Amino acid sequence: MLSLSMIVRDEAAQIEDCLRSVQGFVDEMVVVDTGSTDNTVALAEAMGARVERIAWPGDFAPARNQALQWVQGDWVLVLDADERLRPEAVAPLRALMAQPDVLLINLLRHERGAVQSPYSNVSRLFRRHPAIRWSRAYHSMVDDSVAELLNQESHWRVADCPEPALLHDGYRPELLAKGNKAQRLRQAMEAELQEHPGDPYACAKLGSLEVAEGNLERGLALLREGLAQCPSEAHPERYELLLHLALAEALRDPHTGAALYRQALALPLAPRLSLAARLNLAALLLQQGEVEEAAQHCQRATAAAPEIGLGWYNLGLIRRRQGDLAGALEAYREAKRLSPEHAETHQNLAVALLLGGDIEGARRGFRDAIALLSQQGRNAEASQLRQQAGAMVKLEG
Repeated sequence: MLSLSMIVRDEAAQIEDCLRSVQGFVDEMVVVDTGSTDNTVALAEAMGARVERIAWPGDFAPARNQALQWVQGDWVLVLDADERLRPEAVAPLRALMAQPDVLLINLLRHERGAVQSPYSNVSRLFRRHPAIRWSRAYHSMVDDSVAELLNQESHWRVADCPEPALLHDGYRPELLAKGNKAQRLRQAMEAELQEHPGDPYACAKLGSLEVAEGNLERGLALLREGLAQCPSEAHPERYELLLHLALAEALRDPHTGAALYRQALALPLAPRLSLAARLNLAALLLQQGEVEEAAQHCQRATAAAPEIGLGWYNLGLIRRRQGDLAGALEAYREAKRLSPEHAETHQNLAVALLLGGDIEGARRGFRDAIALLSQQGRNAEASQLRQQAGAMVKLEG
């Protein structure tokens, strides 16, 4: 028996799609509400979920631990309301759950619209074992308790589902801008570092946040400190630390950034999990004029994750630099199909069409890019592109 466990609050806009995605896979759905003021509870019950209510304890770890008390399954799947289970993952997950020595299954999660790291690995499907508990601030996880359990009961093992299992919308830039995730992350990680100085997990999260917000020196210091605490290649935080350190260093010294990306790519990770490092390295190499190596990395990225539009977009940039206009058009069109909201794809496709003599196609592409930039609140970029494109084609024609 498989149970779904969820913690929700005011998720009326998303909860039906989330619950619908697991119907036919889970045997029971237990939703724990922490004080919704919309119709989240009614919608969940209408979808067949059992709803329990608790007061918000201040953090997800104690809330998720309390939620485990109400599930009955041998296995537990934990989702957030902004996640969906992919139907393609059901069969491989069932096969892994049927193996008697599997304790926990790591799930590949597609971070739709994320600026960095199109995929993450989340430990959200596990046997209901009394020793498995949630811990850590903000991004709670069961990993610490699972590691202790594996040391005590050596017959268990952790498995990885090769098929991307979850879709997640929570890291889209427009959604992050509306909430206070960055502020809550900062508060939680500052507290974590006070209690556990040098903790690689907290250093990775806070260091990357500092870099993203322009606090380069502190970000670099945190990322280096965290990296010093996890010398082993098998350490779960090592890749994230190297990735964000490479991002930060590349701003000052592209060669140092490239070297750090190569270290990240040398780690024994699934190709989708290291996709950000490969795509970033390809972009950096292109800037440095290393076009052939950049093309090799992009081709590996699109082979490993053909569903990610950014890989095809970067491949289009590289093929155009190589003088392969037909190849660039092919890559841009695939990027547009996969990521129709990416304004830069429309813009570069329009330029390539113009170079190929398709004036009407270029006009449409520029219009689409300008419209997307305006919709995304990037008005200055939209105005600049309107002027630049208007000098090449008559946009109103």
